[in-house]
Amino acid sequence: MGRKLWGIDSARKADQDLYNCVKKYYGSPKFWGRYLADVPGVSRGLSKLEISFLHSRNIKVMPICTVFDQAVSYEKGTIAVRNAVFHAKRLEIPEGTAIFANIEHFFTVEGEWIAAWAEMLLESGYRPGFYHDPLKGDFGDAYCKAAGKNSKIAAQSILWSSRPEAGTGKAYEAPDYNPATTLCKGNTWVWQYGREAKQCSINMNLAEDKMLKFLY
Repeated sequence: MGRKLWGIDSARKADQDLYNCVKKYYGSPKFWGRYLADVPGVSRGLSKLEISFLHSRNIKVMPICTVFDQAVSYEKGTIAVRNAVFHAKRLEIPEGTAIFANIEHFFTVEGEWIAAWAEMLLESGYRPGFYHDPLKGDFGDAYCKAAGKNSKIAAQSILWSSRPEAGTGKAYEAPDYNPATTLCKGNTWVWQYGREAKQCSINMNLAEDKMLKFLY
């Protein structure tokens, strides 16, 4: 199976206080998932200064796009991609980096939107990623429909599973890598196994080491 990378994601920006909290109570993350743009009432978006802060501590950035609350139609998927690419370019995130669409289990999801996200991101030079719940909600069926029509979607996309939830704890106590997966072929290379850690405002993840080249 190979070694696994321990990382986190947060709505709160990565600053010295949060980094110190994470290191004190849980461990040193290899990667940190953050939103590309502001989410009103939820989070400030990534900045070049924040990226520099993380890089100075040898932490890779995992960009997340969450400026939508449903994933329907090819046209809207294309708009989401344009938004994501705009912010990635603004932040000087290089092509080849995976950008994850944040798809919650309560979203309405259609295969056409999935196809647009994957196909248009690949055209732009970035790698398509999907944060999702493979067991609950619309994502699994929509993804499999899209992948059934275009084999490149399954081959080139990276899946970030939110199931099962194994709880939070120190990095060395992380569970064996065992994310839930979709019913069709897919590269499930990231697993969010723990949510809302008690001591710090973070979620916990494991990733395949092959993810390193798709992080910034």
